[in-house]
Amino acid sequence: MSRKKKRKSMLLSDLIEQAFASLGANFLRSSLTILGVSIGVFSVVGVMTALSAVRHSIDTSLNVFGANVLQITKDPGIQLGHGPRNRNRQRQPISPRQAETFKREMDALGIPTTLTAVDSGERASYRDQKTQPRIRIIGTNENFLITNKYELEYGRNLTPADIEFNRPVTVIGQEILDELFINEDPIEKQINMDGEKYIVVGVLAERGEIFGQSMDGIALIPHSKFVQNNWHRRRSMEIAIQADSVDKIEDVEDLVIGNMRMARELQPEDENDFELTSNEALQAAFAEIAVIVGIGGLLISGIALVCAGIGIMNIMLVSVTERTREIGVRKSLGARKKSILSQFLLEAIFLSEVGAAIGITIGIVVGNIIATQFNATMIIPWFWIGAAVAICSFIGIGFGFLPAFRAANLHPVDSLRAE
Repeated sequence: MSRKKKRKSMLLSDLIEQAFASLGANFLRSSLTILGVSIGVFSVVGVMTALSAVRHSIDTSLNVFGANVLQITKDPGIQLGHGPRNRNRQRQPISPRQAETFKREMDALGIPTTLTAVDSGERASYRDQKTQPRIRIIGTNENFLITNKYELEYGRNLTPADIEFNRPVTVIGQEILDELFINEDPIEKQINMDGEKYIVVGVLAERGEIFGQSMDGIALIPHSKFVQNNWHRRRSMEIAIQADSVDKIEDVEDLVIGNMRMARELQPEDENDFELTSNEALQAAFAEIAVIVGIGGLLISGIALVCAGIGIMNIMLVSVTERTREIGVRKSLGARKKSILSQFLLEAIFLSEVGAAIGITIGIVVGNIIATQFNATMIIPWFWIGAAVAICSFIGIGFGFLPAFRAANLHPVDSLRAE
């Protein structure tokens, strides 16, 4: 290494050492300034971590339905504001008769349609074996596997004849299989659910968890049997319709709306009293919520970081005043303006980046803790980490430049006179 490079390396290490020593001498002020930066960074990284994790899990959970599947419900899946909610409460539930009328029309067009009603928190039993009370009994039809992306592992699926003749049969998920049938073939075995006996005719392939909920703790029964045993007037049928492809969804939407309006016996002047949604619509609705929350987080973070930047400027100006004589001594011994400027800028940047590191760490931890409350997968928001580091560097340089410039331009003689 040449003498010139060694000199530059020693000069840089000296500047860093002097910057650390100066900040250590004013530990309380430095800590408070770092705290201010940490709060600003934490507010944005924490919010964005939680939003990103929840959004990722929602996008994953929506994959329960295919991309080309439309869903009909009484109420919207995601509601924004308070206006439509009161109007939605006046809507009548989708009755089994209306749902079946709609399905017949769609069947005539060759479009797969699933009717669904669910009872959650149920228990299944077989002989002396019982499941935990978390089973979902789903009243449905032969198209459930198609629209919900399930596969049959063995046995058979529900059939139109099962629905027509109201047969007490069921297709069970892997969770029920594992808890009730240990080393035993479940086909043609009779299980008890919600006080009723059902014959197992099929077993679904394993799906795992989506959005924190097991997809394997389900038992499919004919929706006609569900209506007979579990229906009450406050329930509402849910309907899923599968188009041939994503490109044909818009064409299918028109057919769906027309047939559903007929099933609901709406007049031409009546508004739709049902919701038609798709994965894309639900994702867009959540994205709108995420944008609002994200803007709020960015505003809070911006205010906190500006205040922290002012704090950095203040502490550096005070530091310049307290160290005026030290600066004069260094200048009289040959220190250049560039060295003085670099030292004070390094101190300001150090304050910002330490604050950024603390804020990022706490933000990721807290954001993921919040996300886990929604059963979301933990993530690390690399984009927002990079943005936080870049912004804090800018704040350190921007708010630290004036004090550094003032220190670099002090006159040696006047500085030595300072007490």
